Amino acid sequence: MIKKILFVAFIAFGSLAMVGQTTITGTVKDAKTGETLPGANIKVANKAVGTTTDFDGNFELKVTDNPPFTLEISMLGFQMKEVEITKRNEKIEVTLEENETSLDEIVVSASRTPERVMESPVTIERMDARSIKNTSSPSFYDGLENLKGVDVNTSSLTFKSVNTRGFATFANTRFMQLVDGMDNSSPALNFAIGNLLGMSELDVNTVELLPGASSALYGANAFNGIMFMTSRSPFNDQGISFSYKQGVTTQEAAGTNNVYDVNIRMAYAFSEKFAAKATLAYLQGTEWFATDHRNTRNGEYAPGDRNDPIYDGGNYEESDVKDFDGLNIYGDEVATNLGGAIGRVSRTGYRESDLMLDYEAKSVKLNTALHYRPFGDDRLEVIFNSKFGTGNTIYQGANRYNIRDFYLAQQKLEVRGKNFFVRGYVTTEDAGNSYDSRFAAININRRWKSDQDWFTQYAGAYLVSGSHAFARTTADTGRLIPGTPEFKAAFNEVTADPNLATGSRFQDETKLYHGDVNYNFQDVIEWAEFQVGGSYRRYSLNSNGSIFTDNDGSIDYDEYGVYTQMQKKFLEDDRLKLTASLRYDKAQNFDGNFSPRVSLAYAGGENKNDNFRASFQKGFRNPTTQDQYIGLDAGSAILVGSAPDNLDRYTSTPLNVSTAGQGIVGSSTTTLSGRLAYENSFAASSVIAGAPEASNAPLVKPEEVTAFELGYRGLINAGDSRITLDVSAYYNQYNDFISAKNVLVPFYGDVELTETVPVGPGGSPVPLALIALRNDDFKAFQVYTNTTADINSYGASLGLNTKIFNGFDIGLNYTYAKFDFDQASDPDFEAGFNTPEHKVKIQFGKTDLFENFGFNINARWQDEFLWESTFLDATVDARTVFDAQINYTVPSWKSTFKLGGANLGGQEYFSAPGVGAVGSQYYLSWSINN
Repeated sequence: MIKKILFVAFIAFGSLAMVGQTTITGTVKDAKTGETLPGANIKVANKAVGTTTDFDGNFELKVTDNPPFTLEISMLGFQMKEVEITKRNEKIEVTLEENETSLDEIVVSASRTPERVMESPVTIERMDARSIKNTSSPSFYDGLENLKGVDVNTSSLTFKSVNTRGFATFANTRFMQLVDGMDNSSPALNFAIGNLLGMSELDVNTVELLPGASSALYGANAFNGIMFMTSRSPFNDQGISFSYKQGVTTQEAAGTNNVYDVNIRMAYAFSEKFAAKATLAYLQGTEWFATDHRNTRNGEYAPGDRNDPIYDGGNYEESDVKDFDGLNIYGDEVATNLGGAIGRVSRTGYRESDLMLDYEAKSVKLNTALHYRPFGDDRLEVIFNSKFGTGNTIYQGANRYNIRDFYLAQQKLEVRGKNFFVRGYVTTEDAGNSYDSRFAAININRRWKSDQDWFTQYAGAYLVSGSHAFARTTADTGRLIPGTPEFKAAFNEVTADPNLATGSRFQDETKLYHGDVNYNFQDVIEWAEFQVGGSYRRYSLNSNGSIFTDNDGSIDYDEYGVYTQMQKKFLEDDRLKLTASLRYDKAQNFDGNFSPRVSLAYAGGENKNDNFRASFQKGFRNPTTQDQYIGLDAGSAILVGSAPDNLDRYTSTPLNVSTAGQGIVGSSTTTLSGRLAYENSFAASSVIAGAPEASNAPLVKPEEVTAFELGYRGLINAGDSRITLDVSAYYNQYNDFISAKNVLVPFYGDVELTETVPVGPGGSPVPLALIALRNDDFKAFQVYTNTTADINSYGASLGLNTKIFNGFDIGLNYTYAKFDFDQASDPDFEAGFNTPEHKVKIQFGKTDLFENFGFNINARWQDEFLWESTFLDATVDARTVFDAQINYTVPSWKSTFKLGGANLGGQEYFSAPGVGAVGSQYYLSWSINN
C-alpha cells in the first residue's frame, strides 16, 4: 500500500514538474556607477515568488507562470523597477536608480494611504532597514534619538521612552506606539514599554513617526505623536537571519559590565498562499545604577546630609539632618513630628543599590506569524500573529519599580486586502515578581522594628541625651544590614508580599481587547479618495488592589471611535492635495469628543520637489486608567484616581498620628479615604507658602489640543550638490490639560476651618485642620484633575541633508521647543514640559568609504531644562553625546561586522532626576543574511 502511495505521489510530482516552467536569468546594476548590486530582490508582481541577486549581482528565477507577467526589482535605497516578461527563458539586464533623497521613500502613516515622504501633509520621520544598518547606536530603538524632533528618555538600560513636542514622562501616555498595528503599551498603566518587549531588530521593515497630535485618525492616545513599527513579511523577506552582539557598559557607580544581544529570524513561503515566520531576541546586561543620595524636601533637592554608618562606616554627627529624605534612599520617607525640641524625625533608609538585587537587565522576545493568501496574491491576506515577551527592567514613576519577570503577550488576527483591513487583538500582562523599591525599604524596616517602637525609642534616647545622633543610634539597634542572611530573608518576604502595609510586590494581570476596521473607497469613488474606519477597546483592570482599587474584582470599562477621511487632488498634475479627516470618540466615563483635521499640501517646482504644507487639527486625550482608578500609596504621597466610582473605593493603610494629635483622634493611627483628597484637602503650595487654602480639584475629564503647523520639504541645488531641506513650525493650544496636583489631607478638622477647639490665647477657637498642619498630622495625596491655566506650546525644526566630498553623507537638524502658561492662575499645577528648548543633532558617514566598508558618526547636543514629576523636580544638565560605528561586509559570508560605541566622550548624564546616570556602551556585532 505504501509503495502505491509513493508511486502516485511520484507521478503527481512529476506531472507538476512537467507543467510549463519559465526560467528568467539576469543581472541587476546600479544605474549611476554600473556596478552590480548583490542582494537585490526579484519578485513576481502580486505574488510571493521571487529570489535575490548573488554576490555578482546575478539571479535565476524559475516560475510556473506563463508569459506575459511582470517582475518587480527592488533594493533599499533604490527606486523599484517593473520589467515585463514576454517569453520563456528570457535574459534581462536591469539598472536601478538610486533614490535622490529619503524624501522619495514611501510612507503610509500620515494619511493611512501610500504617499512619498515629500508629499506627506504633516511632518514625518522615518527609519528603514538601511538606516538601522548604518545607525551608530547600540540598537535601532536607541537610534530613534537621532531623528529630528525626537526625544528618547532613559529610565534604565532597557526602558526608554520616545516623545515629541514636549510634556515628556517615562510613562508618556500622550504618545502612542504601534507594532504591526498593535498598541504595545502596558494595559494597566497605559505607557509604552519601549522596545523591552517589542520587535526584533532583524524583523524591522520600517519605523514611521508622526510628531504632534494625530487623534483625527488614530484616536485619543495619539495626542503628542505616534510611532509605527512594521515588520517584514515572510512572503517578501524569506530565509534565516542571525545576529550576535556583545559589548560592555561602563558607569562609575556600576563599573564595567557585559551586554549580550542575540537575534534570529526565520521566514519561509511554503507556497504562493502560505508563509510563516518566527523571531527570537534575547538581551542581557546590567542596569545603570541610581546613586543620587542628596537630600530632598517637598519634591525638590534640599540642603543637608546624613552620615549613616550603615552606608559610610562613620558615626552619626550632631549636624546630621534628622528628617533626611535621600533621593535614591528609600524607607526614610517614614517620618513623624515628635514635638518639642525634637521636631520632625525620619527613619533611617536603605540605598537603592541594596534593594535592586543584581540590577539585572533582561529581555526575551518571541514573535510568530502565519500568513495566508487565499488567491495566491496580495489581494487578500489573513494574518495570525502571536507575540510573547518577558524581562527585567526598572521603571521610574512616583517611585522606582524593579520590574522582574514581567510578562506581556499579544495575539492578533487580521484580514487585509488592497482597500481594507479588519484586525482584532488581545493584550495580557503579568507583573511577575515586580516590586516597589520604596515600600521594600519601608517594610523591611518594619520587619525588625515597628514605626511606633522606633520613634518611641528615638524620643526616649533624645530626652536622656539631648543628642539626635545618640537617639538615632539607639533607635537603629537591631537594624538589618544589607548583605546579611537576616536582611535577605526579610527582603524576600517583603518583595513577595502584595500588601503594601507589609510588603512591596505589585500584582497585575490586566487585559486589553482591541479591534480596528478601515475601508478605502478608491475603487468605488473616483473623484476623491474616501476612507472610513473605527475602533473599539475594552480594559479589564486586575491588580488585586496593588495598583488600582480593584480589591473586590476586576474593573472593566470601554471606549470606541469612528472616523472618516477625504483626500482630493487639484490643479494641473495634481499639485494641490486637500486632506480632511473627522473622528468621534466616546469613553465610558466621559462625554464624546470630535477630532477634525484639515491639511493642504502643494507640490511646486518642475519635478514637484518643492512641497509646502499647512495643517489644522484638534486632538484630545482621555484620562488614563491611572488617572481614573489608581489607588496607590507611593510613600511620599498617595495616588488616587478621580473616576466617580473610585473615590470611596480607596482607604489608606493606618497612618501614624503625632503625640499631640493622638488626644484629638483618640488613637495612635488613623485612615483616610480617597474622597477626602478631592473634598477636604489643602493645596500643597498654599501650606508651603504659610497661607493654607482649600484645594480646587474637580474630577478629571478629557484634555484637548488645537494644533497648527506649517512646513516645507524640498530639494535645493547648490552647485553639484543637492540639499534636502525639511523645515516646520507648530503652535499648540491646550484646554483642560490633565494634571496631577499635590494636596494635603489633614487627619482631623475641615479645610473650610469651621471645626475649632478653644486652645488659643484666652481659650480662643483655633481650627482643628490648622492644628493638624502644625502637628504634621496630614498626608500628601496626588489627585488627578484638569488645570484652568492657559497652556500653549510652540516650536520649530530644521533638517538639512546632502552629500559632500564625493559621496559622504552629512545631516544636520535643529529643534526648538517652548511652552508658556500663567503659573499664578493655578499655583499647584506642574506642567511637566520636560523638554530642552534647543537640540542640535549632526550625522556624518559613508556607506562605501571603500569596498564593503562604511562608517557613521552621530553627535547630539541639548541645553539644560527643568524636569517636573512626582518623583522630583530638578534641572537636567545640558549634554553633548557622540556615537560612532564602523562596519565591514563580507558578501561571500552574507555577513556584516559592526564595531561601535555610544556616549564615546564618557561624560555620564541623566535623562531625569532619580534615574541611573547613563554611561558609555561599546559593542561588536555580527549579522548574517540580514
